[in-house]
Amino acid sequence: MGKREGEQQAEFWLATQDLARSPGHPFYERLNQVLRAADFDLKVEELCRPFYADDHRGRPSLPPGVYFRMLLIGYFEGIDSERGIAWRCADSLALRSFLGFGLDQKTPDHSSLTRIRQRLSIEVHEEVFAMVLEILSQEGLLRGKTVGIDATTLEANAALRSIVRRDDGASYDEFLERLAKESGIKSPTREDKAKLDRKRKNKASNADWTHPLDPDAEITKMKDGRTHLAYKSEHAVDLDSGAVLAVTMHRGTAGDTTTVMDTMLKAAEAAIEHGAEDLPEWVCDKGYHSNATMELVERVGMRSYVSEPNRGRRRWKSKPDAQAGTYANRRRIRGKRGKA
Repeated sequence: MGKREGEQQAEFWLATQDLARSPGHPFYERLNQVLRAADFDLKVEELCRPFYADDHRGRPSLPPGVYFRMLLIGYFEGIDSERGIAWRCADSLALRSFLGFGLDQKTPDHSSLTRIRQRLSIEVHEEVFAMVLEILSQEGLLRGKTVGIDATTLEANAALRSIVRRDDGASYDEFLERLAKESGIKSPTREDKAKLDRKRKNKASNADWTHPLDPDAEITKMKDGRTHLAYKSEHAVDLDSGAVLAVTMHRGTAGDTTTVMDTMLKAAEAAIEHGAEDLPEWVCDKGYHSNATMELVERVGMRSYVSEPNRGRRRWKSKPDAQAGTYANRRRIRGKRGKA
């Protein structure tokens, strides 16, 4: 059994090629070769040029190619925070090489990522997303035949305690104090307001409350049971390669059956634009199964593999399109390919 030794004095000189590297570096080296062959950095710099000043005042800015590489690292490493991405890049020799930073250079911190993300428009990010899809298509990694769709809730960067009334802009505490005084309590304490709040119904209704700085976020129950201001992010993924074809953002409380249409259309457009010969076939969980979804699939002529919830015996009077789409989908999911 090996034993951990005490503090050791580091070597004064050490050749770079002798440094221990992680097994992940061949992947990032090959990825850099692909990006370099596609002139990724030059194209990204041209896209981002309008958002930077022409003069060179202040400290040198973070190159756009490095910024988007760090976003790719967050995706590949499964890191969902800018602080986490910055720490991982500073800690890994392979990622330092991928970003183009030597051992004597400091990698970008999370504040640099935040500033650039806020500076660049959403349109620039979408164009870079399309550029990456084009590179995948040129490398033969994008088929677009079978697409899986799923959604998740994302916590908004807004505090729930900062919500205000939609009608008069009153804060939550001001609203409770007004209710307490209307109920006969002249000088309500925090305990009085908390007791009054527990008895109210629909006290976190999005129809009544909003956030003054983030009106798009909605009060949503997260998957772990907590309640936060959140959005809903829906992804369409090429199941053959794992490439993300489309990402759509929706209200936090929007249902799957109401958002899937938009994601389907954007993913189909991206797949056909990048070489797919026909409309893709769809794979979804049972939360996406509805009459409207089955009607759309049947009307457009798409193949679907949507898990069907157990609704018991159905009545199809005056719903022939929904019936045809549901039965066709049911046959497919019960087949060999559907079970796979």
